[in-house]
Amino acid sequence: MIHFWGHLLTVFMGFFAIMNPIANTPVFLGLTATESRAVRAQVARKALLLAFGIVVVFCLFGKLIFEMFGITLPAFEITGGLLVLQIGFSMLQGHGSKMHEPSAEDQEDSLASALSVAVSPLAVPILAGPGTIATAMNFAATGSTMDMIVTIAAFAVLCGITLVFFLYGERLVGFLGQNGLNVITRLMGLILAVIGVQMVINGITAAFSLA
Repeated sequence: MIHFWGHLLTVFMGFFAIMNPIANTPVFLGLTATESRAVRAQVARKALLLAFGIVVVFCLFGKLIFEMFGITLPAFEITGGLLVLQIGFSMLQGHGSKMHEPSAEDQEDSLASALSVAVSPLAVPILAGPGTIATAMNFAATGSTMDMIVTIAAFAVLCGITLVFFLYGERLVGFLGQNGLNVITRLMGLILAVIGVQMVINGITAAFSLA
């Protein structure tokens, strides 16, 4: 039972840090600034459902993907850890990783159609970017079926929390202010960096044990 709750907390915090619903709320508000509340809610729901579906697919078929491409778990842990570490380091410097930020071209396309924002750049790469996918596959592929279920459940809970942040984002941004958002971004970056380093350590340790 202790292992279960410990794993659940680790998975949730890992997802929370890398998806960072608080810091992504201003991004969502900016991309949907010209839309009504009803359209904004529809965009938020579609983006989160799509992000959840992507994470579930990689959780369920992560091992199969490993086998198809001849990828070992230690290699993925090291690569995924470096990826998460890069995102965390970028956030520690006070700005988001490019993996989380839409390009200028993406922004122009998203403004042309409200619902297209839900697919890109919101669902991919802001919500379910490479770091989120790497984290999901790492948590789901290293344990039992219960660990996989916990990983999916933790991400589902986070999607629900993110939906609340998106729907009531204007109040949140007004309450925290830009300085508050900057502090939270750096804190999430620190957590991500630590998680990334731990993933690399685990991967290197496992690689040496296989040699």
